[in-house]
Amino acid sequence: MKNYSKLGLFKSKERIFKEPNSLYRSPFQRDRDRIIHSASFRRLKHKTQVFVNTEGDHYRTRITHSIEVAQIARSIAKHLNLNDDLAETLSLAHDLGHTPFGHAGEDSLNECMVNYGGFDHNLQTLRIVMFLENKYLKFKGLNLTIETIDGLLKHNGPIKDLSLVKELIGLNYLNNKIKFKQSASLEAQISAISDDIAYNNHDIQDGIKAKMFTLDQLIEINFFKDIYKSHKKNMNKNNREILIYQIIRDSIDLMVKDLIKNTINNLEKNKIKSLNDIYKNQKPIVCFSSKYLAIEREIKFFLRKNMYNNKNVLTKNNKGKKIIKDLFMFIKKKPNRFLTKDNLKKNKLRSIADFISGMTDRFAINLHKNI
Repeated sequence: MKNYSKLGLFKSKERIFKEPNSLYRSPFQRDRDRIIHSASFRRLKHKTQVFVNTEGDHYRTRITHSIEVAQIARSIAKHLNLNDDLAETLSLAHDLGHTPFGHAGEDSLNECMVNYGGFDHNLQTLRIVMFLENKYLKFKGLNLTIETIDGLLKHNGPIKDLSLVKELIGLNYLNNKIKFKQSASLEAQISAISDDIAYNNHDIQDGIKAKMFTLDQLIEINFFKDIYKSHKKNMNKNNREILIYQIIRDSIDLMVKDLIKNTINNLEKNKIKSLNDIYKNQKPIVCFSSKYLAIEREIKFFLRKNMYNNKNVLTKNNKGKKIIKDLFMFIKKKPNRFLTKDNLKKNKLRSIADFISGMTDRFAINLHKNI
């Protein structure tokens, strides 16, 4: 296979605050390690993926999801001879800004902040790594490389509207360092689509475990039916649970293979020869073929119908939304009980959003019981 290493981001231009290089780690390995050692990363252990953290020990949480995304992204990047350390770093960090109770919690906090700049978990991740994680005497935040910050900011595509970035992050640190309207690195694109591969497949596994749908319902999708048939001769009534694991493994493998093949086709078709060619290409280079895009749409429709819109899930989501709203209103009335004097001086409502978004499911539930 052709070597695409020259299209990988292996050299870092700088960090926001200058630091000497490590003798034994690359800049991106240091970024990864700073994320792993952060309090925000540890708290993902007790934050909702689909199921509220208190519902069981065997369902995915934000931290297990992030680790699974990192594994997939690292494998893809390594196969293409790109920077697998950077792909891993971006994947581990991509959900740091999530609220308690998953996207339901995010929607509720955004509603509370609608007149004050709103709330977005992707930009909250940037706030965390740039300002809120304080572990260094010389600067605030984790002082990650510009390349990591760029990937976290643009992994879903170029930033065409800077208003939210200006409101939630500020442009002073990023001006002349980030090209907002250019596409992200291949490593960032890999991280973004690895997120889709991970949650599409693992939400299916968790959904079957939670008895929201059955294997028989799943194999109504032709993609999964074909995988199921390929294992028919080894099936019996005693290994049905193992069969589900096998189907999910095969599904991930097939998606990754299609992604790699289609990405290579895109690189050749678009005559991508340099990093600048990547940045100037406005369409994602790392993406599925049209066949697998259709499969992905079918899977997402299936999950939305059978899992995300499940009555029990919606009930828990609504409870989570109410908890977030009640906490916001309570803390807004009594900010001195929860916020430091410095935070009260700066931006009280944004500081409330920072505080609530950093809570775990368990902490938010317990605090709500006592207000």
